[in-house]
Amino acid sequence: MDDTVVKAIKGGEFLIRETSAENIFIPEEWDEEQLMIAETCINFLAQNVIPNLNRIDEQEEGLMPHLIEEAGALGLLGISVPEAYGGFGKDFKTSMLVTEKLGAGNSFSVAFSAHSGIGTLPILYYGNDAQKQKYIPKLATGEWKGAYCLTEPGAGSDANSGKTRARLSEDGKYYLITGQKMWITNAGFADIFTVFAKIDDDENLSAFIVEKGFEGLSLNPEEHKMGIKGSSTRQVFFNDCKVPVENLLSERQNGFKIAVNILNLGRIKLGGATVGAAKQIITTAVHYANEREQFGRPISKYGAIRYKLAQQAILTYAAESAIYRACQNIEEAKAMYVASGLDETKAKLKGTEQFAIEAAIIKVHASEMLDYVADEGVQIYGGMGYSAEAPMDRAYRDSRINRIFEGTNEINRMLTVDMMLKRALKGELDLMGPAQKVVGELTSIPDFGSDEEENLFSKEKKYIANFKKAILMVAGAAVQKLMTQLAKEQEVLMCVADMLIELYVSESLQLRVEKLVGLKGEEACREQLEMMRVYINDAAEHIAKSGREAINSFAEGDERKMMMIGLKRFTKTEDINTTQARRDIAAKVIAENKYCF
Repeated sequence: MDDTVVKAIKGGEFLIRETSAENIFIPEEWDEEQLMIAETCINFLAQNVIPNLNRIDEQEEGLMPHLIEEAGALGLLGISVPEAYGGFGKDFKTSMLVTEKLGAGNSFSVAFSAHSGIGTLPILYYGNDAQKQKYIPKLATGEWKGAYCLTEPGAGSDANSGKTRARLSEDGKYYLITGQKMWITNAGFADIFTVFAKIDDDENLSAFIVEKGFEGLSLNPEEHKMGIKGSSTRQVFFNDCKVPVENLLSERQNGFKIAVNILNLGRIKLGGATVGAAKQIITTAVHYANEREQFGRPISKYGAIRYKLAQQAILTYAAESAIYRACQNIEEAKAMYVASGLDETKAKLKGTEQFAIEAAIIKVHASEMLDYVADEGVQIYGGMGYSAEAPMDRAYRDSRINRIFEGTNEINRMLTVDMMLKRALKGELDLMGPAQKVVGELTSIPDFGSDEEENLFSKEKKYIANFKKAILMVAGAAVQKLMTQLAKEQEVLMCVADMLIELYVSESLQLRVEKLVGLKGEEACREQLEMMRVYINDAAEHIAKSGREAINSFAEGDERKMMMIGLKRFTKTEDINTTQARRDIAAKVIAENKYCF
């Protein structure tokens, strides 16, 4: 049997299954071609985007479409588009690499991601051959620009409640779409819109490919936004908009499924873009810290600034670890589905759908990571950070949208737990067995260690195994106690989600560093080992806090007391000198004068 099929892990299974470091992908493994693609992205931003950020933010007529066309000429829009449709047909990891590197492009990265992701992929993944032949080659080159029309004034997180309607014309040749969409990225210059509407009184949405020139389509003026000012955002109106029947995308009522699956892709890709933005902010911040002098020496010499630079680096490196781990998992799931007989497009979709839990986790963690990095970037700049003349102003404002894009972080937290529990109920994940085992462990004598030989990662692996027990204990008790009411107890769900997020990122970081040490040796990975130890140390405290909040909200008496003892046991870590570890990490960043991991 193919080795990929043997080792493929299911989505959400990280909670109950150990992963081997050799089975994950780490960014230190990019091959020469991938590094050349990354360099192309970096050079493109340096030459075309960064010098023009003010012109982009002022929405200079024709500038953003021109930049998208230039990116298309370099092949950056078609990285994951099959060669048959004019693309490069690269794997998911490579397309994520492009998203990450261009993520440092502020508003440009939003326009790029909207075009190459939600603007192109619905047609690529769900279109019939005629639709793909007509639209994908021109989207892949940037000759046509794409947009995605889902959100409505009364339908944001609850997308399926949209009021936009479609009805068949009397001659049966057209669907006539009537309704309103809002917050549509790229709307001002898009040629192709993927539009979601309900046909007649259907329960679920359908999707349509709508061209800019179709009769009955109109746009409001550009929205004025807090950040990402250079991205085009408009309302789109449909007044009996005539859409040929052959432009129905996929089957009738399949629109909601398309929307959900494309959002899964969008969530993990957003994570990649935030990592690119965070690396750029750190590099900019350390440049300033090395140049700015106070009390006779550069501010990078002071411990308070070093703490910030180290923490920025730790969170960025951790988020990146989780993202590329999930990318590899999606690749393996796709290979497994192809091996079982699915065609490649359907296999890609099912592979992404399989890791929807991880995509939601990454979206939340990475967007909140970038907000921290941007906020501390402003602080490192001090008074200059608040000046619109300095670079942190734009970085700070642009970062904020990511906690709202692709489903709010609150929705994604609740989805994380909801999807996990639904898969358990369907029998796809055995959560009950491990949860009951943890309950049994609570009443047994604690394990004070074993005679097993300790290695460099033994402690961290034990901590992570215990984090899993803490989550299984809290989530299992919440399900048992609250049952059908759990869905309404959003505060409990958010606490469990926070525990899951910290677990997934901690484990991803530990596995990455373990694999890296295997490749380069312990001495060469000193700072990475310290990043891992600091992150896991902090994660233990975060998991303990979220666990306490959850337990206190539904448990009482002896049950509460027993669970609190268990939580304390499962989140216990040995004290480490995090101050010295952060100093070492910051020293490396300061010496290199850039984000260097």
